[in-house]
Amino acid sequence: MLLAGAVRLPLEASLTGELRAAGLLPAPLAIGTRDHIGQTSSAVALGGLRTLVATFLNLRAYTFFTECRWDDVAGTFDTIVELAPHTIYYWETGAWHQAFNASSYYLNDSNLPSLRRDAAWRASVLNGRAFLERGIRNNPGDPKLNAYLGFLLTDHYKSRAFRDADATFLAASEAYRIAADGRDALPFLRRFQLYALARVPSREAEALALARELYQNRANHTVTMQCVYFSLESHANRSLIDPGSFAVSVFGSAQQAYATLTHYWLRGSEHLPVHGVASALRVLEAQLGIPADKSVFLQHPAQDAEDE
Repeated sequence: MLLAGAVRLPLEASLTGELRAAGLLPAPLAIGTRDHIGQTSSAVALGGLRTLVATFLNLRAYTFFTECRWDDVAGTFDTIVELAPHTIYYWETGAWHQAFNASSYYLNDSNLPSLRRDAAWRASVLNGRAFLERGIRNNPGDPKLNAYLGFLLTDHYKSRAFRDADATFLAASEAYRIAADGRDALPFLRRFQLYALARVPSREAEALALARELYQNRANHTVTMQCVYFSLESHANRSLIDPGSFAVSVFGSAQQAYATLTHYWLRGSEHLPVHGVASALRVLEAQLGIPADKSVFLQHPAQDAEDE
């Protein structure tokens, strides 16, 4: 019996390793995870019902969420994803609680001094990002997690939490690219990849190539897409393009070009490229007879220098 056991042990160990590598057999529970879920739940999990334990823990996390116990929410989701690392919902929900719910709570907590509020807000956003990126490492190439990461990195209200804007937008562009390459991906993901890439000054040529490719399909002629394409093309060919005439060719008429570019110009805080937009607006204001006291530059004069 001892001899038979000695022969079987390496064979079974090898088979177990192959099954775990293929995702058919979960890794053994870490000691810390067993401690967190308790003896009864640990016995259930060891019996092959990890997803059931994760479901009950998710209900517990929801209770912590309603009580604004953010450390308990984060800790519970850490345990949940140890039990069910390939359930995308848990990664999305855990990241959402930290990056959005907890961060908003801290930002509006009047009991905290302003510096501590801001620090807690930023830490929550960064923790949400880190949790989401851990989910991607556990589920490489997953389109939903990558799309969610792209949304977070380009969120207007979260962007100041990420100190290196260029690196953040590049990471968002790559996340959107992976999501857009996924099966049955929605068309807007490729446009979102472009919008993130176009925000990085050193990648304008690459962004223009993608914009030209997307612009060939009329289904991509959304307002933001047209404006980004106009800006990138104007920058690349600024010595050859007449801004007013090019704006009319892109948007269809002087009136439509002025209305669309005005709205785009006022979105300056989103850090989208604005090359050529100010020049086009000046030409269009002259053509349309816009009074000086109604000029768009009176509403947003500070961005004027960025366009030149």
